Amino acid sequence: MKHSPTFRVIAAVSVLAASSTLAFAAPGNLPALHHQGDVAYLSGGVGLGQSTAIKEAMHRYPLSLEFAGKTQAGNEYLADIPVRITGPHGDRLLQATAHGPIMLASLPNGRYDVSATYNGETQHRSVDIGPSTHTRELFLWSM
Repeated sequence: MKHSPTFRVIAAVSVLAASSTLAFAAPGNLPALHHQGDVAYLSGGVGLGQSTAIKEAMHRYPLSLEFAGKTQAGNEYLADIPVRITGPHGDRLLQATAHGPIMLASLPNGRYDVSATYNGETQHRSVDIGPSTHTRELFLWSM
């Protein structure tokens, strides 16, 4: 069966429109992915939609960082936290601000020092990233 060129254009546009809808729907409300050198990362988690999307994506990233403040009423999520990740020789791999209470990072296998600062207080964690590991660190400050 032969189709006219107009039919083929309409069919192609329909397929592209459907696939672009699926592509935009797939990541949900994930914040933008950023890169610094070999490190890919994203941060956010403000609002239910974005928080849910990040939690669903956590398994794809070897490192998950969470930021919270301890109050009398319980823990409160924090945002705008400066984060620094250095390698075993002190080489800086990532220096960024977490724009929400969760940061996900893809790092090569190795041992890293992660530091996060809130209200002038810096906390450090040593983390090991391996081929099949997922490391989750909570940074909790007293408020």
